Amino acid sequence: MVRRLYKTKHKTGENNVSLLGLDVHNPVFFIAAVAVLGFIGLTLGMPEAVGAALFAARDWVLVTFDWLFVSTVNLVFIFCLVLILSPMGRLRIGGSEAKPEFSTLSWFAMLFSAGIGIGLMFWGAAEPLAYYTGWSGTPFGVEARTPEARELALSATMFHWGLNAWSIYAVVGLALAYFTFSKGLPLTMRSAFYPLLGERIWGWPGHVIDTLAVVATLFGLATSLGLGAQQVASGLNFLFDVDPGLTTQILIIAFITSIAIVSVVRGLDGGVKVLSNINMVMAAAFMAFVFVVGPTVLIATGLLDNTLNYIRDFVPLSNWIGREDTDWFHGWTVFYWAWWISWSPFVGMFIARISKGRTVREFLLSVIFVPLVVTIAWFSTFGETALFQAEGGIGSLQDGIGEVSLVLFHMLESLPFTQIASGFAVVLILIFFVTSSDSGSLVIDSITAGGKLHAPVPQRIFWATLEGAVAAILLYGGGAQALQALQAGAISAALPFTVVLLVCCVSLWKGLLEDHNALKRMQSQT
Repeated sequence: MVRRLYKTKHKTGENNVSLLGLDVHNPVFFIAAVAVLGFIGLTLGMPEAVGAALFAARDWVLVTFDWLFVSTVNLVFIFCLVLILSPMGRLRIGGSEAKPEFSTLSWFAMLFSAGIGIGLMFWGAAEPLAYYTGWSGTPFGVEARTPEARELALSATMFHWGLNAWSIYAVVGLALAYFTFSKGLPLTMRSAFYPLLGERIWGWPGHVIDTLAVVATLFGLATSLGLGAQQVASGLNFLFDVDPGLTTQILIIAFITSIAIVSVVRGLDGGVKVLSNINMVMAAAFMAFVFVVGPTVLIATGLLDNTLNYIRDFVPLSNWIGREDTDWFHGWTVFYWAWWISWSPFVGMFIARISKGRTVREFLLSVIFVPLVVTIAWFSTFGETALFQAEGGIGSLQDGIGEVSLVLFHMLESLPFTQIASGFAVVLILIFFVTSSDSGSLVIDSITAGGKLHAPVPQRIFWATLEGAVAAILLYGGGAQALQALQAGAISAALPFTVVLLVCCVSLWKGLLEDHNALKRMQSQT
């Protein structure tokens, strides 16, 4: 089947203007820039008032709309399963003759680096330990440090990083990839709504959707960059007694940003793909090291046990009705779903950019189920090791979590080759942050260029620099509190994006069904 392009009177980048060597979309670029600068100004000028307002908005959203977040994520996962099993799964992104641009391994590597790589490093040991010790509540309110708490600690962690989370990314990514490469629309969020909005995506409805996607992506990346700099600073302090204060954190942000700029200038093939492949090799080596020098037998048996427990607890953890563990439920599960949804424009669009030539079924199976395998292996390795140390009274983790950013290093402290392993972990964290930054820059670059896949190099540099600048400025002006306020704002922004996600499912179904029916008609005529 050849590509069936949508017949539209408009073309990609038609509203773009040239500005200082940039090729920017009018008005998305300017509205997004004003919104970002305005938020920075307000946060620096009235940090306490802005922080209080954003924290209050976040808490209200999480408590009031917990049912919407959880039910939406459940529906999105079911929707993905239906597409996988349906005849529409045979449709190919870009048309029947389209070929993948990247090898399967490089494709997987870029998926992880953009999606959850840095999160696995931060929470691999910390999240199971948090649930087991009751650091911030326990799933279903079970008693901390019991066998039941131990099982739930790992299954709940995998629940948050498994099928449901990647279903969110998969739907957005598939919609954008299909409407871009199969239908000839620009690579922007607005394109996912063409089957429903038609030509109106070129007007203000589309401008609003794209602007929200830019702001949410930039703020999400800046938050992660700033908070991640604090983790790297903690690691350097643990290794070399470096002062983990503000100056060190800002220098780390500057270093990450400078490497990200080099990467985005080199583009997907020469930058992001290369770093992503390095990431995956290093992450696999790191996990293998912990598996070998840690409680190997416990980890090996835990792989099967944790998988079965994840399957057993999947439905109960997906239920929001009659929950008695409301503090844990809102603080972890609902928070995670809101965070994944707020990141879906960024991760989904990046996945779309690298997925031309895959079939719908191949795309969904790979994007949803392959990460699950990695998630189970990763959290079984690091989680089991951390719990083994906590249960056995070994090292710093016997007292539970003190500083969450140090849990990984405290775990490594009780393993052989501590200094080498911790230094390796710091380097891996840094590279993961670089790949997140440059892949995010490419996404924002595409949206603010009106959907063009190859915008000018200065434009890529601009966005990579701005991400680091926002993180550094907020960190300097308001410290961790300002970054957490920014994160709270991103969580609040997930509420409208939840509705966008549901509409995206309807739009994707409509678009795929049209092509499937057209293909059936063609086959019946031959």
